[in-house]
Amino acid sequence: MIQTGDPDSKKATPDQHLGVGGPSYKIAAEIQPQFYHKKGALAAARQGDAVNPKKQSSGSQFYIVQGAPLTNSQLDALQSSGRHAVFTSEERESYTTIGGTPHLDNAYTVFGEVTEGLDIVDKIASASTDSRNRPLTDIRIIHASIIK
Repeated sequence: MIQTGDPDSKKATPDQHLGVGGPSYKIAAEIQPQFYHKKGALAAARQGDAVNPKKQSSGSQFYIVQGAPLTNSQLDALQSSGRHAVFTSEERESYTTIGGTPHLDNAYTVFGEVTEGLDIVDKIASASTDSRNRPLTDIRIIHASIIK
C-alpha cells in the first residue's frame, strides 16, 4: 500500500507521525464487489472495524494498492478459508498477473485506479522508510487526472 491524503503531511517535520490527520467528517462506505483491490486500485482509508463498524471512509486519506502477483493456489486458500467470496475470472486474471491485495476486497471503498504509471507505483513502494513506514524523503503527488 501507498497511503496518502493526510493534510498534516503538507508541513510535517521529518519525525512527525502521519496517517491520523484529516477532516472531522467521514464518508459513507460505498463498497461494491465489482471494484476490487487489484494493483493500481485507489481506495479510501478508514479506521478499523472495532471503532468503525459501518466501514466509513476517511474524509481525505486514501491508498494506492501495490501488491505482488498471487498464485491460483493462494486465491483458492483465501476462498476456502471463508476470507473471500468466489473469485471471478477477471479478479483471478488481475491477481495472478499484476497482483493486488484481495484480502481487502469488500471491506474498503475502491473508487478509482491508476491507468498509467504502475511502474511509478512500484518505485514509490520501494522507497526507503522509517520504522513507521514513512518515506525517509517525502514523496509528493504532483499530477493526477480524473477520467470518467
